[in-house]
Amino acid sequence: MARLGALFLAVIAVLPLICSCFSADSPTDRRVLVLVDDLALRSSHSLFFNSLQSRGFDLDFKLADDPKLSLQRYGQYLYDALILFAPSTQRLGGSLDQNAVLEFVDSGRDLILAADSSASDVIRGIATECGVDFDEDLEALVIDHTSYAVSETEGDHTLIASDALIHSDVILGDKKIEAPILFRGTGHSVNPANSLVLKVLSASPSAYSANPKTKLSSPPSLTGSAISLVSIMQARNNARVLISGSLDLFSNRFSKSVVQKAGSKIKYEKSGNEQFVTEISKWVFHERGHLKAVNVSHRKVGEMTEPAMYRINDDLEYSVEIYEWSGTSWEPYVADDVQVQFYMMSPYVLKTLSNNQKGLYSTSFKVPDVYGVFQFKVEYQRLGYTSLRLAKQIPVRPFRHNEYERFITAAYPYYGASFSTMAGFFIFSIVYLYHK
Repeated sequence: MARLGALFLAVIAVLPLICSCFSADSPTDRRVLVLVDDLALRSSHSLFFNSLQSRGFDLDFKLADDPKLSLQRYGQYLYDALILFAPSTQRLGGSLDQNAVLEFVDSGRDLILAADSSASDVIRGIATECGVDFDEDLEALVIDHTSYAVSETEGDHTLIASDALIHSDVILGDKKIEAPILFRGTGHSVNPANSLVLKVLSASPSAYSANPKTKLSSPPSLTGSAISLVSIMQARNNARVLISGSLDLFSNRFSKSVVQKAGSKIKYEKSGNEQFVTEISKWVFHERGHLKAVNVSHRKVGEMTEPAMYRINDDLEYSVEIYEWSGTSWEPYVADDVQVQFYMMSPYVLKTLSNNQKGLYSTSFKVPDVYGVFQFKVEYQRLGYTSLRLAKQIPVRPFRHNEYERFITAAYPYYGASFSTMAGFFIFSIVYLYHK
């Protein structure tokens, strides 16, 4: 009885955590676990953390090597997002390891990972599994002798001032980031064949990755704009991952620094870091670009209920409602590139859906003159947006024997030929029998 009582109390204690997890109806009502290698980061990076808390996120700070760490309890995840600000931690504490973090992402949850030149093998391993490869030189930094911040003393020029941002309002917001973004850290490469990973902040063509404390004995492995400073990944299950080669990118010091890019006479009183990390975190945590589809329906033209099957050449209507999460509520999603396929082995019909500017997308078409098992398929994938994959199966039958028309218009020439043959045979018979 004592054991049952203890188990009951433990379940009661964890229920509030489970109930506050991610839900499709409220994507941003979530708990976030923040792992750091030094609790001093709570104050040195407070601007970033305060931004998250002001937007309704519940942050739980813990040391990355805490022996009591756990992402799950009784088979349920306790958190819906993970911020890993512990680049130098050699081993994660408790039940956490590289596989546990990757399973967390595989379950559809989000991750922000920040590294630097001291990144451990576990941090590099997680990044690699997410499609990002850090420079193999463990002490390499991104160096740029033309696009550096002039406040940096002459020398290695490892304080980069970059404005090579991805052009996407859904990822970075519709307000342009005017000031350069300060970056000091290690660079990484992205496989161009991997469509799930995107470079958000890139280095300039003159940049390269190397150890600033040693002379170059061979050409750098990473050079130019191929170096990614910050990358994002959206998995096929719509989980989102942000990978940065710099932990300082999120710091108060970089956010408040005066910036003047080398070769430019413009001095900015404040860098673009605070705006950048705020806007990119909104995307990672699904405050932007999160779509949902509801009320998928199809019917014969003029009818209200969905049929169990269609007949060839029936006229039908298809409709679906699509909404986007604004951070506080669901708003109608407006686009002109949503398409539906009427599919069996290959698309027999491909139609672009029209919308009423209120989230309702619809179209109508004629069922093809082919019978079998078809699917209504919507596969919507656009940069920065969660992907929509909708499928609804429906059989299509041919005409029954009593449903065909008695006389087919296209067959009139054959009808005429038959009757003219009969008339000709009758006349020939009369003439043959009675003509002398």
